Amino acid sequence: MPQRLVITGRSQEPRERFTEELRRLRNERGLSLRDLAKEVGWDSSQFSKMESGRTLGGPEVVQALDQHYGTPGLLVTLWELAVADPAQFKEQYRGYMELEAEAVNLWHYGGGTLHGLLQTPKYARELLAAGGLRGELLEQQVEARMGRRTLLDGDDPPAFRTILSEAALRTSLSDAKAWREQLEHLAEVSERPNVTLHVVPFGTGLHGLMSTEVTYLRLLDGRTVAYTENDVRGELVEENGTVERLQRTYDAVRDLALSPAGSRLFILRMLEEMPCEPST
Repeated sequence: MPQRLVITGRSQEPRERFTEELRRLRNERGLSLRDLAKEVGWDSSQFSKMESGRTLGGPEVVQALDQHYGTPGLLVTLWELAVADPAQFKEQYRGYMELEAEAVNLWHYGGGTLHGLLQTPKYARELLAAGGLRGELLEQQVEARMGRRTLLDGDDPPAFRTILSEAALRTSLSDAKAWREQLEHLAEVSERPNVTLHVVPFGTGLHGLMSTEVTYLRLLDGRTVAYTENDVRGELVEENGTVERLQRTYDAVRDLALSPAGSRLFILRMLEEMPCEPST
């Protein structure tokens, strides 16, 4: 395979290229970080973290920089590429992330946690922190996970079906307000035309996926692969016979689940059961 022709001499890695452009644009205008903060209206520490690659920032600040520098769409485009870059994920997950990005259909079963595409930032942060991540690495992985959620947006998003055990919905966050926000997000996402959400309530009996978190990906070439995960490791399953057996098990679990309408009502009732926040 011929090597890619490099003309600009700048990085070909999306995250590094984004930070290079941020530094270049500011330096060309002779601005300090403090000057930029005064002109754009964000804290200078935010720009420092973005230029050093510690964070990518959010779309609002990137749009503000595009407007300030007179580069309509340039920084937003680079930011989108950086957010979607599989290289920002931990190495053992990168193969799956690359396949997820090209999938045309996704099916998921969650026995204990919510799929990354459904998580709010606070849910992702608490879950990743429980797995041992700390400091800047934790924030980077939260940011990367939030970037994945754009997969379900856009003009032609893939179809996504998730089956959630009631256990996944009863394992709340330590912060009640953050947990309410997560349930509200699930209720909102369940109304999107490309998302189908099922709940398997307590009392439906034992089934074949009770100890397995699994996601199935239908790829552009027609193949279906599965990704199974537990607290220790994840495994990409590509052998046809094994994938088919897992799919049959998934179909059996779906038969036990509530309908999409019943599942959304289940989540709304959970929200109603939550204690109201004290009035000020």
